[in-house]
Amino acid sequence: MRSLDDLLAEGVSGRRVLLRADLNVPLDKQTRAITDDGRIRASLPTLQALGDAGARVVVAAHLGRPKGAPDPQYSLAPVAARLGELLGADVPLASDVAGDDARAQASSLADGGVLLLENVRFEAAETSKDDAERGELADRLAALADVYIDDAFGAVHRKHASVYDVAQRLPHVAGRLVATELDVLTRLTSDPERPYVVVLGGSKVSDKLAVIEALLPKVDRLLVGGGMCFTFLAAQGHGVGKSLLEADQVDTCRRLLADAGERIVLPLDVVCAPEFSADTETTVVPVEQIPDGQLGLDVGPRTVEAFGGELAGARTVFWNGPMGVFELAPFQAGTRGVAEAVAAVDGLSVVGGGDSAAAVRQLGLDEASYGHISTGGGASLEYLEGRELPGLAVLAD
Repeated sequence: MRSLDDLLAEGVSGRRVLLRADLNVPLDKQTRAITDDGRIRASLPTLQALGDAGARVVVAAHLGRPKGAPDPQYSLAPVAARLGELLGADVPLASDVAGDDARAQASSLADGGVLLLENVRFEAAETSKDDAERGELADRLAALADVYIDDAFGAVHRKHASVYDVAQRLPHVAGRLVATELDVLTRLTSDPERPYVVVLGGSKVSDKLAVIEALLPKVDRLLVGGGMCFTFLAAQGHGVGKSLLEADQVDTCRRLLADAGERIVLPLDVVCAPEFSADTETTVVPVEQIPDGQLGLDVGPRTVEAFGGELAGARTVFWNGPMGVFELAPFQAGTRGVAEAVAAVDGLSVVGGGDSAAAVRQLGLDEASYGHISTGGGASLEYLEGRELPGLAVLAD
């Protein structure tokens, strides 16, 4: 797989570069203000290197899940504004993806200039399962540039036009972010330094089942929190009240617990409440005593202490998924405590993107205290599952 450094060594001054970036940031629903610009900031090393080398950069990205047509609530306008602030230069936004305005603005770019295309998912062909439909959009995107760079690790598990098909039409390399993600994930999958501890949270066991199956033979401990822990607790025979439960996964969890023995570590206590609310009354109870009418919405202090003990001696840690509903103040302590324990690891600590990365920033924790904060989310999990990711496979071609 060729890298950005290979391309820079060849020289890019005056050349048009199509850069697929991951700028899928959360927006406030009312104001459309960006609430977490982490992914934009993660794109800067590649963008700045290209700008400094005099490339004319055309950036393709998506935001949210529009239904294959222009939708103002999913416009990349706020992203263009923030990207310009971070780069210290104007970043115009094309009014289309690969149409007349995109072509006109791309052709008039100056050396070192950056143009952001409108949300690629405004074109239904971007996510089409029909090769010809995707190919037609890829042809138009490829016509905007001389070379293609994929720096959107969070999208490499998608066989989309701007991720997969364009790379078949242009000389292509991996950007700095993709290269860094690959390096870190390879370290997690190829002879990680031990003890190797994985922390998984989030809402559903079914979302993480494949990665649990893939990682269990490789880890020394798998710590389970978040909403998914209640299906495991039910598999142990505990009542879970009104907590999130995937009844169809109880037998699977029971099998995993039997196969893994002491390698799977479950919560000892949970924070319960009668309702999902920021001002509700909470109680901390042992996992054996969750009241019938209560919801478990965070792991408790004994669990944080126990998980912290498992993490204290680890040399490699991968954390994906919050321990509770960290967006609400009464249910932040579990995620905060585990996040601080991960940050204190003397070795490689990897935050697996998505809600985990958002929690680090929302809780005001020092991002620099982690070895790597992934932008990958689902892509990271699929890589750890051992799946072939289309966006990486085509770069290696």
